[in-house]
Amino acid sequence: MSDWTLPDELVEAATRVIEANRAAGRRIALAESCTGGLVSAALTEVPGSSDVFEGGLVTYSNDAKMKLLRVSSDVLETFGAVSIAVAWSMARGALEQTGADVAVAITGIAGPGGGSAKKPVGTVVFARAEKGGDPADVHADRREFPDTGRGGVRRQAALCALELLLPPAP
Repeated sequence: MSDWTLPDELVEAATRVIEANRAAGRRIALAESCTGGLVSAALTEVPGSSDVFEGGLVTYSNDAKMKLLRVSSDVLETFGAVSIAVAWSMARGALEQTGADVAVAITGIAGPGGGSAKKPVGTVVFARAEKGGDPADVHADRREFPDTGRGGVRRQAALCALELLLPPAP
């Protein structure tokens, strides 16, 4: 069995996230869909990450999003899994399920199939929710990454999610 490692850029970004959140005294969590646990894997590559990383939920199917993160079926049906409304619900759900201080959610279309004219392959939506934050104050963004293949889209999405986990500069 061969030893595999994550790309250096992911581990370096994860190390920055762990160190910055440790210094800020914040616990973090994730709700991942299209990245399939890649962000959680990068965070847990960092020794001592358990000081900061509360947990991650990989909710690939809509059923998992509803059961594990309490995303409303109405929201999923109305906006689709790759939407700001669903990403925001996922982030809020991860926050509630883990008790972390901040949670980031990722949902998107990694390809090669599944894209459409309105949501092409490479479309990824991110959301960040914070403990004590106003649920009406939505922190979410839709990005369209170049279609660099499934792995490339997932890597770009993971790097973006890691950036969102950094605490605000003092």
